Amino acid sequence: MKTIQQWFDEYGESHQNKTNKTIHWICVPSIFFSVVALLYIKKFIFTMDNINPIEFSLAHVVLFAAMIFYIRLSWRLSISTLLFAMLCIFICAKIEAANISLLYFALSVFILAWIGQFIGHKIEGKKPSFLKDLQFLLIGPVWLLGFIYKKLGIPY
Repeated sequence: MKTIQQWFDEYGESHQNKTNKTIHWICVPSIFFSVVALLYIKKFIFTMDNINPIEFSLAHVVLFAAMIFYIRLSWRLSISTLLFAMLCIFICAKIEAANISLLYFALSVFILAWIGQFIGHKIEGKKPSFLKDLQFLLIGPVWLLGFIYKKLGIPY
């Protein structure tokens, strides 16, 4: 398995242009949120006694699996990723509570953010990393967090 630094170095090869990087700071978290939101729509209810049902979503299941991937790469970065994921879940719940269509909201964010990503890569002149390896879709969010950690002097 590659180290987090190996992932970052390889991901960074197609993310050198300042404009592309700026676009990524907006679009990567937006895509992460929109995917969580789309997965959040599908709910499950688990109950053992029919009195205290536990509701969870497909987002919870997928994020649990993703967190295993992140923990194996960097437990420090996985903490921030978990906090951001929890914020995404919280926002999804608030959107649903406000009777706003989470589906349409998430799809709109997803489409607009991907348009932004492809514009950024057009400016960069290089293809997105995930076209080489789909795992790079999971690396983008922690790559950004890595910059924050470096700025704060926190090893990852």
